[in-house]
Amino acid sequence: GCVLVVSVIEQLAQWHNSTVKAATERLCNYIPGKYQIIYHMLICIDREMNADVVCHSLKLCKQDPGQPLCHLYPPPKVMGRGKHSPGLFYALAHAGQKRQIKTFMGFSSVCAFPLLANLCEKIKYVIRNKLPFEDFDGDKFSTFPTLRGYHWRGRDCNDKNTTVYPGRRPDNWDVKSDSNCNGIWGVDPKDGIPYEEKFCKGADSQGVVLLGDSAGAHFHIPPEWMTVTQMSAKSFANLPMAFTDELDWPQFSEITGFLNSTIGGWTDSLYLRLRRRNRCNHRDLQNISQNGGSSGNLLYLIKSLARNQLLDNPAIVIYATIGNDVCNGNRDTLAHMTTPKEMLSNVVQALRYLDSRLPNGSHVILTGLVDGRFLWDNLHDRYHPLGQLNRDITYSQLYSFLDCLQVSPCSGWLTPNETLRNLTSERALQLSNVLKEIARSEKFANFDIFYMDFPLRQTAEEWHRMGGEPWQLIEPVDGFHPSQIAAALGTSITWQKALHEWPQVLGKENPFNDQIEAVFKDQGGH
Repeated sequence: GCVLVVSVIEQLAQWHNSTVKAATERLCNYIPGKYQIIYHMLICIDREMNADVVCHSLKLCKQDPGQPLCHLYPPPKVMGRGKHSPGLFYALAHAGQKRQIKTFMGFSSVCAFPLLANLCEKIKYVIRNKLPFEDFDGDKFSTFPTLRGYHWRGRDCNDKNTTVYPGRRPDNWDVKSDSNCNGIWGVDPKDGIPYEEKFCKGADSQGVVLLGDSAGAHFHIPPEWMTVTQMSAKSFANLPMAFTDELDWPQFSEITGFLNSTIGGWTDSLYLRLRRRNRCNHRDLQNISQNGGSSGNLLYLIKSLARNQLLDNPAIVIYATIGNDVCNGNRDTLAHMTTPKEMLSNVVQALRYLDSRLPNGSHVILTGLVDGRFLWDNLHDRYHPLGQLNRDITYSQLYSFLDCLQVSPCSGWLTPNETLRNLTSERALQLSNVLKEIARSEKFANFDIFYMDFPLRQTAEEWHRMGGEPWQLIEPVDGFHPSQIAAALGTSITWQKALHEWPQVLGKENPFNDQIEAVFKDQGGH
């Protein structure tokens, strides 16, 4: 975090030909109010030091005993120490002698500031519970967008009544009020038939639920946060929202997206297509994903599912932990990967839990793991957004830096070691085969079960046909997650597969969609 921020400040000073102090103040002015405290901590940067030297000097970066000294930039060359001698140790010692640099305990102390303490507590709550922070009636749905609110689950239309929420079957055909928040209620004055009964009875109404990881939650760090040539206050206008959504953008995601994308590309989602197919499905979505989600920790995460077996509509559940069962930041990464036996146990436990919660007539789709060799193959020699100004940081350097810190999102794939990349993909395929076998052999009382490969190859082929480049399918800042373009294309491919192979999953088309829009056009917002 420190190296990133200091890099941006130093590049701002370079781009605007200003002092580092002026550049720090410029960045502070770009940042929304309460978040500025983080940047005021860094006012003492020396322009002659690179970001690695500054952050080690501030004690925000440290070297543990017996561990290598991690750095993003090439170490400074030091006169008189041999032409190719790395001078990072010397530079650090020199930085300490040159000036008294104030040190900090680390970014965890940011939460000690009164302005941020309350926000930190809210974020800790939602990360721990995966439930909306603002939920007055306790039905797991909210009228507040972030902090696991309606960006993640359909928006509640009455947060003071626990029996009113998206996805339930209508109460008495919603004659007097909208009990399921789909905007359809009341009685047609022409014939006295309730609108919900007229338009939605027998319409195969169903919701969509994602059980997933950071790819499903749609992790994204805006590149404009670190591209100094385009940086302005407008670049950071979305920072508070992103921060309180855990740097995830589920409202634009492949499975539950419902808003027009503001982060590039376009939004296309399984939810939007189900809603177009049957307008009665309005707002019936749940994105139960977390950064770092895997088959193991999903067993805890799944308990935040909101579905009443007796009162609610069936649901299509997408189970998609596409990488974290093989991805970790450990040095001995292979030893920390999920084994096929563990995968089988974890997934079957999750499915048994779903069988005890989902209404009869639901569907579960198991998604295979991705082949992450695509990442190194298409990014390793390209410049990262931080390296574009001076052409000095490639994705290969970023991956090595994160790996050194043991915070790599995937040591097995984000590595120059081709053998390790191949072994990681081999394990991913083994785990996908476990999912395929579960879909073939396991039977459950309340849902049928299907398997599909993660459609990376088809997505890349489709994007190539549209004139795109493979690297555009990967998030530019982290160099790891699917981009907005990849998410939208993936939706189209998944939908076509379902239409041709499992049409029963999608339900039939509602012939009353146009009439619903005509009568309730003002109540169709999300």
